[in-house]
Amino acid sequence: MKDTKRLLTGYRPTGRMHLGHYEGNLKNMLAAQEEHECFFFIADWHALTTKYKDVSSLKRDTVDMVIDWLAMGLDPTKCSIYRQSDLPEIAEFNLYLSMITPLGWLERNTTYKDQLRELGARLVATYGFLGYPVLQAADILIMHADLVPVGEDQLPHLELAREIARRFNHYYGAYLKEPQAVLSASPKVPGLDGRKMSKSYDNAIFLSDEPDAITKKVRMMVTDAARVRANDPGHPEVCSVFAAQKIFNIDAAAEIEPACRAGEVGCSACKTRLAERLSDTLAPFREKRAEILRDPSVVSDVLSSGLAKAKPVAETTLAEVRERLNIG
Repeated sequence: MKDTKRLLTGYRPTGRMHLGHYEGNLKNMLAAQEEHECFFFIADWHALTTKYKDVSSLKRDTVDMVIDWLAMGLDPTKCSIYRQSDLPEIAEFNLYLSMITPLGWLERNTTYKDQLRELGARLVATYGFLGYPVLQAADILIMHADLVPVGEDQLPHLELAREIARRFNHYYGAYLKEPQAVLSASPKVPGLDGRKMSKSYDNAIFLSDEPDAITKKVRMMVTDAARVRANDPGHPEVCSVFAAQKIFNIDAAAEIEPACRAGEVGCSACKTRLAERLSDTLAPFREKRAEILRDPSVVSDVLSSGLAKAKPVAETTLAEVRERLNIG
C-alpha cells in the first residue's frame, strides 16, 4: 500500500536512455511508483539551458524518453508522467521565485562553476543557465513534493530549493513545503572508454540496442592494459568490463574475478559473457519498446493523462502564490 508522501523527479530529454540512466535513477523510479504518489516529468525547458543552439531533436528526444520509461516498466496508472513545458504555471512560478532569489545563491552553485569550466563560458554563460536552479525549485515546489531522489552531488541543488522555499515562507507566510532528499546510492556505470557512461561522451550502451550492437560495443570496452595474452594474470579492479560485470552479472563476477587474476579466463571470453547477459536482460525491454512503437498514440495519451493529474496541483499552488503576492 502506498504512503501519502509525494515524490517528484525529472529528466532532461536527451534521446534514448542507456544503462547509466537505468542504474542512476530509472530503477529508483520503478521502485518509487510502488511506494509513493509519484510525479515524473520530462524537463524540456531544462534541456534548453545547454541545447538552445540546436533544438531540432527536442520533440523526438522527448518521445524517445517516454517510450523508454514505459518499456522499462513505469506504469501511468501508478505514476503521473508529464512534460514540463505543458505546465505554463511552472514558468510563472519560476518568475516569482526568481524575484526573491539572491544572485549570490546562484553564483556559488558548484555545478554552475564546473559547467563553466567543462562546457565553456560561451555556451553556458547565459541568464537561463545561471538561473536553472530557480526553475528546478519551481518544478519541485509547485507540486508540493515531499521527496526528491538525488545523488550526493545533487544535494546542494535541493538545498537551494529548500532555501528558496524558506525565503518565500518568511516573506509571505508558511505555505511551500521544504522537500526532503532521497539519496540514491547507484554505482558508476562505466562507458566503453572507461569513463562514466554518457551520451555526450559517445560511450554508451543504450537500453534499446540490439544484441549485435551490444556485442560490438562491449568488444570495444577498455580492459586491463597490462594484460597482453589471455593467460596473463589480470587485474579486474582496473577493468571496465569487470566493473560492468559486478553491476549487471553479479554471479558471474564472483566466478570471473579469481579466474582473471589467475590468468584462467581471457578478456574476450569475459566480454562475451557480459554481452550475452546484457542482451538477455534487455530482451523484454526491446520487445515492449517495439510494441509501443506500433501504437503512436501511446506517448501522447500518457502525457495527457499525466498532465491531467499534475495541472490541478500546479494551478492551485499558483493561485495561492498569486494571492500571497497580491498579484492580479
